Amino acid sequence: MYKIIKRIIDIMIAICLIILSTPIMIIASVAIKFDDPRGPILFKQDRIGYKNKIFKVCKFRTMRVEVEKRGKKLSDEERMLKVGRILRKLSIDELPQMINILKGEMSFIGPRPLPVRYLDYYNEEEIKRHNVRPGISGLAQINGRNTLNWEDRFRLDVFYVENISLIQDIKISIKTVKKVILGSDVVTRGEVNLLDFDKHRELQESNT
Repeated sequence: MYKIIKRIIDIMIAICLIILSTPIMIIASVAIKFDDPRGPILFKQDRIGYKNKIFKVCKFRTMRVEVEKRGKKLSDEERMLKVGRILRKLSIDELPQMINILKGEMSFIGPRPLPVRYLDYYNEEEIKRHNVRPGISGLAQINGRNTLNWEDRFRLDVFYVENISLIQDIKISIKTVKKVILGSDVVTRGEVNLLDFDKHRELQESNT
């Protein structure tokens, strides 16, 4: 029953946020094109969704299009747009995902949608994270975000799925807002010593 109520709440909040944040999204779009005119405003990538269904997640682009300079591959830190840091710190880059929510591909609260290439590396317990719609924020995001190792992330994701409730969603929402205001746990990919999940799992298997 709550999953139906959750969906209705998602739609109502998404519509309100789109209306209220339109000026912010326009400014963000202009700033991105000014910072790096060659690239698109939005970043789209295939991700794993509810029941393992693939969908395209939408975010404001925060990195430069170029991946190398003078024959040298650029790190994620070097590719980060100046405006991109601000967008990520304030979580403005997540606003286009309101469209994903309206389309029924995502929810506000739930496990973060991850790249498709990870799908073959989950064990039977970890893949339960896909038994609900992926979210913009979740238990892992309010308990360490990118600083957590994969095992801890998935443990929190599965706990959420198995204990989904209105009270839990409210608590996660409040803590998410606090973290956005404080700008905590915002880490650029490459700043932490965390392998991509597929490489992490392959390394584990090679060591057994």
